[in-house]
Amino acid sequence: MSSPSLAELTVRDLTERLASRAPVPGGGSASALAGALGAALVEMVCELTVGKPEYEDVDPVARQIGAAAGELRGSMLAAAEEDAAAYLDVVAARRLPRDSDEERAARKAAIGEASVAATEVPLRVARLAAEVLDLAASIASIGNRNAVSDAGAAALLAAAAARGAALNVRINLPSLPEAHPLRAGAAAQLAALDASVTKREAEALAAVSQRMSV
Repeated sequence: MSSPSLAELTVRDLTERLASRAPVPGGGSASALAGALGAALVEMVCELTVGKPEYEDVDPVARQIGAAAGELRGSMLAAAEEDAAAYLDVVAARRLPRDSDEERAARKAAIGEASVAATEVPLRVARLAAEVLDLAASIASIGNRNAVSDAGAAALLAAAAARGAALNVRINLPSLPEAHPLRAGAAAQLAALDASVTKREAEALAAVSQRMSV
């Protein structure tokens, strides 16, 4: 019988696995799950906004934001599984024999190949998290004022997801094949993403603070 997916675990079981020596789940999957939680909170704020007479003017936008957040939540949950699977491939490659020159070369090639997915998945998670953050900032400005703190929590979770995923990209870069484009291009992509996340997070929290103080 196959083991349950991360999404099927109880919160207690998931956190116990994170706390254990098991190679997965790790920081990459945890970052994706944080993004999924952020997306779910965005959906909740939207649910508490749509259909309310006092928010009738933003109802269509809130529905669009909620639908987009739902799609991102699903993508984040899938990415958490993909990240775990990718890292298991890296672990398997590192355990290959290396007694001879041929074995060492084969092991290095296997690690490089496995590291491609282990780098690409968290890079995608970081981008998805930035999208969740955008949605959190948007709903923080227009959503149900009674749930604006939840929009702020969504923004914080999304920002953490993006930054955590970026760390997983960076740690895997040295293991990529020499000619892989991410070796040269990832740093610029991550820098741009970090600047965008920092700016959008500040905007979201400013909107939350402003609406909580009125």
